[in-house]
Amino acid sequence: MKRVIIIDDEPLARSVVREYLQQHPDLEVMAECGDGFEGVKAIQQHQPDLIFLDIQMPKITGFEMLELLDQPPAVIFTTAFDEFAIKAFEAHAVDYLLKPFNQDRFDKAISRWKEQQTSVPEKKTLELLESASLSPSQRHRIVVRNGSKIKIISVNDVWYLEAADDYVKIHTPEGYFLKNKTMAHFEQSLDPALFVRSHRSYIVNVQQITRIDPYEKDNHVAVLRSGAKVPVSRSGYAKLKEVLGL
Repeated sequence: MKRVIIIDDEPLARSVVREYLQQHPDLEVMAECGDGFEGVKAIQQHQPDLIFLDIQMPKITGFEMLELLDQPPAVIFTTAFDEFAIKAFEAHAVDYLLKPFNQDRFDKAISRWKEQQTSVPEKKTLELLESASLSPSQRHRIVVRNGSKIKIISVNDVWYLEAADDYVKIHTPEGYFLKNKTMAHFEQSLDPALFVRSHRSYIVNVQQITRIDPYEKDNHVAVLRSGAKVPVSRSGYAKLKEVLGL
């Protein structure tokens, strides 16, 4: 028996998936969740083999929910999302069901998942998230896990980002938060008109900069409103001058 979780904020949509699953007695629904917060808890508790996941949900999106999981399960998306995301689905997801969908299309998605079970679902889901994160709709906030809590950070509240081994430190007025991503990921996903890679290990929010001072040879340091100082390499200085119009 394979374990399944349904995550969608619309009760009717969840009931449709549950009804269609009645044709698949080898799949057992372990939980139904109305938002991504509930979804994270249910996945951690039940360790499902497969989840049916909506994207556009209140609180956090389906993509943001998946980013919070250490080992995301296989995913079939049930959504009416934008064209950019659909391209990501086609490249990396097990399958996606555009609402409204019928039993036949649902059964095909299940069959496709069963055919792919020899592959590693975490790898496919992580590849999907890397593609989806480049969508403009994903640029406005960063979702992190802070112990048992989930924190949503507006990019406007980000002072700068700093490389920290396998993580990135996101510095904000509330302190810093860790995200298991690379600097290259954030360089690609954040708005380049607002966030500049000032140094190999730093990305700075240009709206936070009060001045840029010389510092040893060809290097500089950006002084932020908070008083924090962010290193600026020679190439980073050229990028900052271009963005700031200096």
